[in-house]
Formats: sequence, C-alpha cells, structure tokens
Amino acid sequence: MAKKHGATANLLHCRRHRLKTALCLVPGPLLLAVFICIHLRTLGLLSPAARCAGQTAAVDDLVLRLRSLATFHPLRDPREPAAGAWFVSALNDTAEPEGEARHLALPSAASAGRVLCVRAPPGVDTTYALAWRDALPRGAALLPGLAFVSESPYDYDNLWHGLTALAPFVSWHARGGCRAAPARWALFQRGAARTRMSGWLTLLAEAVTGAEMVVETFLDRAGPVCFEEAVVFRRQMQGLSRERLRGAFDLMRCKARARCGVVDAPPPGAGNGSRGGAAGPPAVRVTLLLRRGARAFKDEAAVRRVFEKECARVAGCVVTTAHTDNLTFCDQVRLLSATDVLITPHGAQVTNLLFMDRNSSVMEFYPLGWRQRAGGGQFVYRWMADRVGMRHEGSWWDPDGEPCPDSPDILSCYKSRQIGHDEAYFAEWAARVFAAAKERKMGGAGRMPSVERLREAAACKCT
Repeated sequence: MAKKHGATANLLHCRRHRLKTALCLVPGPLLLAVFICIHLRTLGLLSPAARCAGQTAAVDDLVLRLRSLATFHPLRDPREPAAGAWFVSALNDTAEPEGEARHLALPSAASAGRVLCVRAPPGVDTTYALAWRDALPRGAALLPGLAFVSESPYDYDNLWHGLTALAPFVSWHARGGCRAAPARWALFQRGAARTRMSGWLTLLAEAVTGAEMVVETFLDRAGPVCFEEAVVFRRQMQGLSRERLRGAFDLMRCKARARCGVVDAPPPGAGNGSRGGAAGPPAVRVTLLLRRGARAFKDEAAVRRVFEKECARVAGCVVTTAHTDNLTFCDQVRLLSATDVLITPHGAQVTNLLFMDRNSSVMEFYPLGWRQRAGGGQFVYRWMADRVGMRHEGSWWDPDGEPCPDSPDILSCYKSRQIGHDEAYFAEWAARVFAAAKERKMGGAGRMPSVERLREAAACKCT
C-alpha cells in the first residue's frame, strides 16, 4: 500500500508541476479547496485513501476548469485592421534577436506556457485557441514536434511570394544551428488553411531543413489540432535585416546545390550559341531562360541571335538557352549555378537567380503596358537581386503592341502579352553587360575571396 501511495503521490506531484504556470489563473475558491485538502493531510486528519481521492478530484476539477478556458477566436480578427496583427491576435510578436523577422514562439512566457490549437473544418472560418498541454480542448489532437506556421496574403504556388514566406523560417532555422527541423507545416493565406506550396518551394524547403515537408491539411481532423511546439511568422520578412536575409539566401543556395550535386558551379555545355572561347572555363557564362506563351519573346530566334552575336565578341563567352517548362528543380539549380548573366522575361522563373553566385547579373524584359500599369510589384526581382547580392542590370519594356480595350482592370489585358525586340538596343546593352562581367571575373573582383568561401561554407553548415 505504501508503494502504491508513493507512486500516486509522484504522479500528482508531476501533474501539479506541469500546471504550475496555470494556477495563477484559477478562481480563488478552487485554490482554497486544494489548500484546505493539503492542510488537512498535513495535520493527519485524512486517511491515505481519502487524501488520494481528495487530491485526485481536486486536480481533475482543476483540469476541467483549465480546459474550459481554451476559448476559440477567429484566426482573422476583424477588429485588427493591420495585416499580420489579426492572425493569432491575442499575442504580440517579437523580433528578437535584433535583425530577426517578427515571429511568435509557442509555448512561451507570453502564452503562459500554452500551446497553439487550430480548428479549420472545410467551409468554415478558421479559429484558434491557446491551451495547456494538460488541459487541451475536448477532441483535440496534440501533434508532436515542431510546426512552422505561416500566414501570408499571397499565393504559396507563386515562387517569389512563397519565397518571402519561406525566408524568415530559413533564417530562424539557421540561427538555431539547423538543429530544429520542422515535423510539419501549417500554411494560411488571409486566415484560410492551404494544403500545399509549389513543388519548387517544397523541394527548396526540404533541401534546407533536411526534412520532408508535411503540410497539415486539417481535412481529416474531427476536432482541433494542437501543436506541441510552433514558430509562427505572420508578416513575411518584416524585421529581417539585410545581413540575416542574405544569410538565409546563402543557406538556401548552398543547400540546394548540395541536394542537386553541384559541388562547384561547373561550366555549362556548349549550349546553343557558344562562340570563340579559348579552352578552359568560360570567362562569361550567359543563360537565356525563356518562356512559352505568356511573356515569351515574339521572335525568339531573333533574340537569341542578338545575344549570341554579342557573346561571340567577348573572348571566352558562352551562351546556353533553356526553357522553363522542361526543367526539373535540380536542372534549374545546376543551370543557374553555372550562370554569370541571366537574360529572361519577367516572371516566376526569375526567382531562380537565387542559385547564382553573388555579384552575377540579371537582364529583365516586359511586354507593353507593364511600365505604365503594373505599379511597384513589377520590380520584385530588382529588389530580390539587391537583397541576394546580385546585379540587376536594368529592364526593357516593349514600347510597341496593340492597345488594350477600355477595361476597369487594364493590366489584365497586358499581363500575358508577348514581348518584341529591339536589335540595336539589345546589342548595345548586352555588349556593356558582358564586358563588365568579364572584367569583374578576370580582374579578380568576381573571384570569390577565401573569406567569402569560408563564409559560404560556414553558412551551409549552419555554424
């Protein structure tokens, strides 16, 4: 009997310890009852059986009361107008340490040790609650391991938009020495659950974390889902310093190259327009990354001839031409790892500049109407190039084309137009960019110093 009583006392002691943080929120009468029970036991006025039964009943009652405190609120709080503020609006996020993106870590002191629980049945607005592990909402499933929880106003199938959601997780993951790999992901767009990221982003995330991307769909859950641990980013890259962002991009680059077997960016093959280069590694590696359909060049062959002709004027310059619709993820990683100058229309494929060496160059092209109608969003790859450490060499907007009919959404008419060409302008532009790229490489500025090599090696090992 003594042995059994000791085991029961240990169990109760453990449960009281796990509920320690929560006791300050329990109503006064219940705490008084528990105190009286303990006091009577101390005076020897309760039998062992009565003492055990009384304490067990008190703790069970405490758990029931704590369970009732887990109130579900709309994940998108209409009282909070600012994006990011209304997602899990009960808590303020933090940007610690300095330069890190703003985020929530749960459980934490701010959540009083409570975990994040989400209820997302199909066709119903998503809700959330904060609950203690010992007193989860009824019917809730506690999912083990770390969850990466993302809220974005943008589409996770779009490479650039998805990358802005992925980058802060990569920075956080790297800061912890890459030891905390996510067991699952929970993706939300404007408060609604999403079941996937694009295949390109999924493979990139898996390369960085070393873990399969498992996205919680909530579709087969009868009750709420609670995450044992969660890191929540709800403002994309807000608060992420340039240094930390570049570190995240460095990690993504080297991990993707390692996954795809790129040891040290090899030169491309002869390509479709290699000219006049001496034996040995190319001085300038030019890639024409082309599209079909929307935002393709109207006369692709003529465009290729212009750049191949200008490349032939630069000793050691080679051109490789590829189309985005027949390249795997690793094909893109290998191709862009072996690129000094990327020539491509505006579009999601430009996100592949992530895999180029720092100080490489990008030349971008648009159809008629974008310059006048697309607003600041058309410059996302100019911003990205700057953040990654590339050189955006400018853009060309086609000045010719059929006008759009009168429409309230005038850009929709222009968005998928094809792109013409200006042979004289393209030739002069290419000559300038190719010559500068060769000078940087052959003059030593393009050669990665040993310090940079060590920095990249350290970043890839998360040290």
